[in-house]
Amino acid sequence: MMQRLVVESPLGPLVLRGDHDALVGLAFARRGAAYGGDEGGVAGDAARRLSEYFAGSRSGFELPLRFERGSAFERRVWNALLEIPYGATTTYGELATALGEPGAARAVGAANGRNPIAIIVPCHRVIGAGGRLTGYGGGLPRKRALLALEGAAAADASRSPQLSF
Repeated sequence: MMQRLVVESPLGPLVLRGDHDALVGLAFARRGAAYGGDEGGVAGDAARRLSEYFAGSRSGFELPLRFERGSAFERRVWNALLEIPYGATTTYGELATALGEPGAARAVGAANGRNPIAIIVPCHRVIGAGGRLTGYGGGLPRKRALLALEGAAAADASRSPQLSF
């Protein structure tokens, strides 16, 4: 049975979806989303770990994840994102090369944009060439805030993060 849980975060409401086996979705909700839902299972575990992450006491999530949709390439990108360490960044081009697809930086960017499990599958750790912050489904202020929270040395991450929307 699929569960849905909406929780508050410093970046605004988050919608978590999962079942008792795996987390399948984490997205930024619009303001006014109804909070609450099934706090058990993996979604509840994820909510607790996200709270610790935002408090600065957690750098990894150790949760079972399942990608229910996406092409084989997208799934390869999403799994590669899980390998980017907390506090580190890589570029779209570097990620494409690591996947054995040099020249596929735009395709990596498109796959990042379709990441179904934001924050936990850390697409925010992928930046543009030269350290530029580019593209993020949750908006660049959120990307900047996540990188600043993690202490990443991305060029634009040094600006004051705004953690409340």
